[in-house]
Amino acid sequence: MNKNTQEQSTFLFGKKNYIIMLIGIFFIAIGFIFMVGGGSDNPEVFNEEIYNWQRIRLAPTLVIIGLAIEIYAILVDPKK
Repeated sequence: MNKNTQEQSTFLFGKKNYIIMLIGIFFIAIGFIFMVGGGSDNPEVFNEEIYNWQRIRLAPTLVIIGLAIEIYAILVDPKK
């Protein structure tokens, strides 16, 4: 095919939207990293680290913030 006859594909979002989406993915990834671990290999041993503030408060908050950023990135100024 000739370049002149090919339709150029355009992206739905602009560069700004993709940067905001990457920031949102970063927040979600950090939130899930904070949720990992805290268990014990021995079922008879209780590990109190599973109930620390990072897993109970910080991690879910980071994931919710990341999701809000993702929604904002979709809704803010899409290309016409």
